[in-house]
Amino acid sequence: MTYQMTQEQTHIREAVTGICEPFDDAFWLERDRVGGFPHELHQAMAKGGWLGIAMPEEYGGSGLGITEAAIMMQAIAESGGGNSAASAIHMNIFGLNPVVKFGTDDQKKRALPPLISGEERACFGVTEPTTGLDTTKLKTRAIKQGDKYIVNGQKVWISTAQVADKILLLARTTPIEEVEKPTDGLSLFYTKLDRDYVDVREIEKMGRKCVDSNELFIDNLPVPAEDLIGNEGQGFRQILHSLNPERALVAAEAVGIGRNALKRAAQYAGERVVFGRPIGQNQGVQHPLAVSWAELEAANLMAMHAATLYDAGKPCGNEANAAKYLAAEAAVKATQTAQLTFGGFGYAKEYHVERLVREAILFRIAPVTPQLILSFIAEHALGLPKSY
Repeated sequence: MTYQMTQEQTHIREAVTGICEPFDDAFWLERDRVGGFPHELHQAMAKGGWLGIAMPEEYGGSGLGITEAAIMMQAIAESGGGNSAASAIHMNIFGLNPVVKFGTDDQKKRALPPLISGEERACFGVTEPTTGLDTTKLKTRAIKQGDKYIVNGQKVWISTAQVADKILLLARTTPIEEVEKPTDGLSLFYTKLDRDYVDVREIEKMGRKCVDSNELFIDNLPVPAEDLIGNEGQGFRQILHSLNPERALVAAEAVGIGRNALKRAAQYAGERVVFGRPIGQNQGVQHPLAVSWAELEAANLMAMHAATLYDAGKPCGNEANAAKYLAAEAAVKATQTAQLTFGGFGYAKEYHVERLVREAILFRIAPVTPQLILSFIAEHALGLPKSY
């Protein structure tokens, strides 16, 4: 495949880069030190009309594809905001795909315009502390009682739950022992994150301090029946419509953060003089940076390939997973190589690369581990026996 951005896509990248420009290194250093959701960036993106880039025009979106969204998210990460900036916008792009695909017109009218305008924020409630990526075994239960469901359970690693108004929530409506297949009996809801029934506890973590991660303890949360997305019991299949787009977007973001780290390192290597010559003149400094550049650009091609396949309605599971794997590995290597280029200064916060190192590591872990990706590719691309 060859990939070349169209004129429209180039304009998207330029416009988004312009919006991100005022949010400089000092802004992100402060957010990294003290936390606090970057509302200013979120509102700037909303004002520019970018939060609905991949949502239908009839609900206030731009009606563009995941490819354009990936270009946008990459520009945000590459601007210097890294994972913190991207994660502040990320959920808007992929998270409500199941609502777009399976929601009623009334549900879309209620859910999408407030999200696109920036009036509301949403979080993605799937992962649980005892099941991890084994989604079919999740224990959160939703029991129908009249015109509502009563939900009880726990969720973990739920990003932006501190500031979210709504939650896209996956829960089991039929016990696993009563269904024909483990993927049956899970249902998806888009509903109010009502803190009278949900205890949201922030998790202190290694990086991305300004975009919170949380444990959720759900105690008899009443969910109106009209908040059920699609048919009861079909939630697992619906959630799959978020997963491949998310992998492509994460891959694009990882490439963006790696590019930013390399840019910083190359500039420093050209200016830092030791033993009478710039350190960037030494092949021992040049070659690792060049390798990272090649790995990032190769990963970027796979990310955009996966996104274009998705937009064309073609199977893209192998490509989306491969893109996420390649880009995450390349980003981790690029940020660490950049840090080493700075030497001792790479350990200092004022040079910013240590923040990028900490934030890039998350791309390797989430939203799916490299081991599970490789198992998926082995099974689906190579035809090997299922290992999990």
